[in-house]
Amino acid sequence: MYCLSLSDSTPLRVSKYPCKLPVHIVFTTPDSRATRISNRAMNLQPKKSNSNVALTPEDEQKMIIEVRDTIKKQKSLEKIKQHRPDEFSRFCSDESISRYLRARNWNVKKAVKMLESSLIWRMNYKPEEIRWEHVAAEAETGKIYRSSFTDKKGRVVLVMRPKFQNSKSTKSQIKYLVYCMENAIQNLPSDQEQMIWLIDFHGFNLSNISINSTKETANILQNQYPERLGLAILYNPPKFFEPFYKMVKPFLEPKTANKVKFVYADDPNTKGIMDNLFCMDELESAFGGKDEEYFDIKKYAEKMIEDDAKRIALHGGEK
Repeated sequence: MYCLSLSDSTPLRVSKYPCKLPVHIVFTTPDSRATRISNRAMNLQPKKSNSNVALTPEDEQKMIIEVRDTIKKQKSLEKIKQHRPDEFSRFCSDESISRYLRARNWNVKKAVKMLESSLIWRMNYKPEEIRWEHVAAEAETGKIYRSSFTDKKGRVVLVMRPKFQNSKSTKSQIKYLVYCMENAIQNLPSDQEQMIWLIDFHGFNLSNISINSTKETANILQNQYPERLGLAILYNPPKFFEPFYKMVKPFLEPKTANKVKFVYADDPNTKGIMDNLFCMDELESAFGGKDEEYFDIKKYAEKMIEDDAKRIALHGGEK
């Protein structure tokens, strides 16, 4: 296998050095003519470890068991095991541990450290205790909400509209993001474990840019919800957003950065991404679909209150 290399100033180059992952272009920007390359690790069979050795299902299961056995021995987690046994058990399931191992390229030691840190964060932050009434003020403008439509795989879609930012408190913004993440996970079908972020840049301007908020968002997504993001679609970002993205991209792990796709309504090449992902009859018109329904805070509040009640009934207040 050969690696393809592109840059704005040099022609296509072919390297003879072997690639760990297949390379393909995921988006282009007609205005700036910038070409970005994504090394996607999705749906690769078989999975590979850091040593580039193929892992069999038996190998993976052994690693999952090793992580679980090690986590159960961590003294730092005694408190959560005692006070939140159901939560501890959920995060020690095969599915959960597999996400942490994938996030750390099947490195057991790193996966243990990541899962331990995540459980400690949950013990202190208590995301399962956040209720609608705690974040309703942040949600009023519709800056983030769980959409009524899913992608073709049934994955939950979180719609984000940065121009509707109504808070200057990074702490409050992140609390609402965490609430939305928990709610999205709660509503995932049993055969899916990832969600889609659909980010609408209509009306976006420089005042909407916050380095601190962006860094904290990346931290929460990558460290506390590993492998929960399937794709992040940036829809019609303005030209001035590109330098900002280049600035914050180093805060993203390669796996996360590779899930980012730029889509432009006037670019047939990137617009096809939407056609492949969504049913156009269900997709909001703001994203090129045919659904004219818009965010209604009253209806959405009712839906979230119902979801809170379901979560309490199902997990006794835990999630």
